[in-house]
Amino acid sequence: MSSDGLVRGTPTDNSQVQLVTITPQLLTEDHAQMLGAAVPQELLSYKPEPYRVGPGDTLYITVWDHPELTSPAGSQQQTAANGRLVRSDGTMFYPYVGAVKVAGMTIEQVRQTIGSKIAKFVERPQVDVGVVGYNSQQVLLQGAFMKTDPQPITTVPLTLGQALGTAQVNADQANMSDLILTRGGHDYHLDLTALGNGHSIAQDIYLKPGDRLMLPYNDTQEVYVMGEVLRPLAVTFRSVADITLTQALGRAGGLNPVTSSGKEVYVIRGAKNIDNTPAKVFQLDARSPAAFALGDRFRVKPGDVVFVGAAGVTRWNRVLSQLLPSANLLSSAATANYNATR
Repeated sequence: MSSDGLVRGTPTDNSQVQLVTITPQLLTEDHAQMLGAAVPQELLSYKPEPYRVGPGDTLYITVWDHPELTSPAGSQQQTAANGRLVRSDGTMFYPYVGAVKVAGMTIEQVRQTIGSKIAKFVERPQVDVGVVGYNSQQVLLQGAFMKTDPQPITTVPLTLGQALGTAQVNADQANMSDLILTRGGHDYHLDLTALGNGHSIAQDIYLKPGDRLMLPYNDTQEVYVMGEVLRPLAVTFRSVADITLTQALGRAGGLNPVTSSGKEVYVIRGAKNIDNTPAKVFQLDARSPAAFALGDRFRVKPGDVVFVGAAGVTRWNRVLSQLLPSANLLSSAATANYNATR
């Protein structure tokens, strides 16, 4: 361990720390892993089934050439006034037929059921069924959204992208790197920044009835920049959780040109869980301007610590500044003792 407290050398020097040099190859591998792990395959492979009627839905049933069945409240009334509410037991009432169990049926199945039952009273009925009130199947939203009202699942499949667009993400307060989609008791963590790269993968993720979207706030999402920088600080993740190493250093005023060592720029990751998983220490040699091109592609994550080490002469000067007062004190004491014995 060096005088500035950092472990140097190979990963074998300390089983709890893995030292990794930031290189173009590392950035390419990380980018590929990020895209590959952005969305679990089971989310992408899900395809919505035909809509099934449930309690709370309102159906509008048209029987052609029979306005008394289509609009019993009168044709001047709004469509919803002539709708048929599916009750809590899954049934709805229809003239001449009575209570019909429709919960769990597709729209086509409801149409066929109604048509077959009223055929006893209407010759060759032509029946059409539509949903004018979707209330049985919803997606719940919580967290840093402008609108957290439940969004209904309709006959038109709802995608993650559409749900986010309707809810309107609070860009100033949201942690975009950790959207949590809860489905069937399992939490899927999604990075919205990664989903937005290239074509929007969010449009390929269909939501299920009962899904819950939780977008955390970014009040605890910070990167800590310390060491030989001009302004040590904590950088908060804002609307885009895509903060690079170069941006983090820039917000701290950059490397101290007098005291810093350009080859000792470190990103410490995973220190909080070091008892279970070795922490990674990424090193960037920033002595050349080209190195900042690498830093501009290296994404820091919440909880990372960016540390800039001191130059050798700086460490030596600090050692001297600590030794000289002690030496002066010892010299003064020796002089005083000598004068007292004379």
